[in-house]
Amino acid sequence: MHKVILNAPKIIAPFCEPARDLRVQNSPLWLHQRNLLAPYVTSEQELRANEPLHPTRQPTLVYRDNLYFDEGYISAFIEQAKKRKHASRAAFSTEDLAFREHALPLSNSYKPAGSVYLADLWYYPNGPVADVEPLVIDMQAREIGYYHVPTYMADKSGDLVFQVPLRSLLAIDSWVHIYIADVVFGLFGRGARFEKRLDEDWVFKMGIISKAVYEGRQVLECSELVKIGKNCVIDPSATIHGPTTIGDNVTINAGAVIENSIIGSNVNVSQDVQIMLSVVGDGTFLPFRAALFMTTVMENSMIAQNTCLQMCVVGRNTFIGAGSTFTDYNLIPAPIRAIGGDGKLGPSNRPVMGGCVGHNCRIGAGMIVYPARTIESDVVLAASKERRVIDRDIRFEDSDHHRMKAAHMHQTPYHRHEQADSESW
Repeated sequence: MHKVILNAPKIIAPFCEPARDLRVQNSPLWLHQRNLLAPYVTSEQELRANEPLHPTRQPTLVYRDNLYFDEGYISAFIEQAKKRKHASRAAFSTEDLAFREHALPLSNSYKPAGSVYLADLWYYPNGPVADVEPLVIDMQAREIGYYHVPTYMADKSGDLVFQVPLRSLLAIDSWVHIYIADVVFGLFGRGARFEKRLDEDWVFKMGIISKAVYEGRQVLECSELVKIGKNCVIDPSATIHGPTTIGDNVTINAGAVIENSIIGSNVNVSQDVQIMLSVVGDGTFLPFRAALFMTTVMENSMIAQNTCLQMCVVGRNTFIGAGSTFTDYNLIPAPIRAIGGDGKLGPSNRPVMGGCVGHNCRIGAGMIVYPARTIESDVVLAASKERRVIDRDIRFEDSDHHRMKAAHMHQTPYHRHEQADSESW
């Protein structure tokens, strides 16, 4: 099968990068797509804006490069499209709870067509044609709770739940969609698929139990659920519960707790660090008592000691100082808004949501960041009497390094054009 990749050039705030270059499940999105589609395709073509599509008569899969999908969805889509023997386009029903609750808000990639929404994924049995029919793939959502809200803080929403799909397709139009892809569709989805298989496959279930008994471990700690790479050093007092994947050359020190997470390679987890339902990128350093809950940290970043991140996304090569807190809940239950695909603030459809820090940022110690606030790539924020609470989005122009004598020492790879304009002026 031939594969055609359509470019989505839109820059995702606050990363200053298109979606294809951002990491999802600790892998660049373009690489994640290529690896999942490798068993199905024999050739490919990548199209930039206004570039013509080469004519072909062979089966062709066409997709936009800002799409996140998993193996369950793409295999179901290709299988059903082949059975149709007709050109098909991926579509979602408005009754699909996972799509309606998590994918549609803040997005501008889906095209409404009657009772369905069309996504940028096509299958052509005999090459691209104009006549295409929508193909609705049920994402098989399951409701899973994740927060019990105390009565005195609860609003009409009650306890908080995710609609977790067993198979996923999601357009990355906002930083919130990185969070959804990594945590809700990724880690929660992996756990839901594992539970489903346990319920339906007694041979698999007995195999898990037998391995746990043989190893003398609890079921969630056995090697079937906790996959560990090469050359790892793990303190015996660390607690690791699966499903968890740990890369190569990882150090996990005493008292660390890791639950249902993805840990990349060359990661250093210090004493008493808490990592729960999070994705930690390659080369990340987590000093003692750092805490991550439903959070994505991209590669080569550092979250300093006693810092707490809940439901956040942090870009690559970023430092967040000690004792910083990213809040995730409005004290008065007002709707939380976030930057959407159109670059404007819109309803996030999330009653609880942390913040987002772009690439190559330097955040001073003791900062408090309000829910859903963003800090753009290349920003430096130095703690001071005037700047302790971040209650608005911080752009590159607001960075403290502009007022520092040593400003030239801070490299700004994601704003090179602004830097060049300033020097020429």
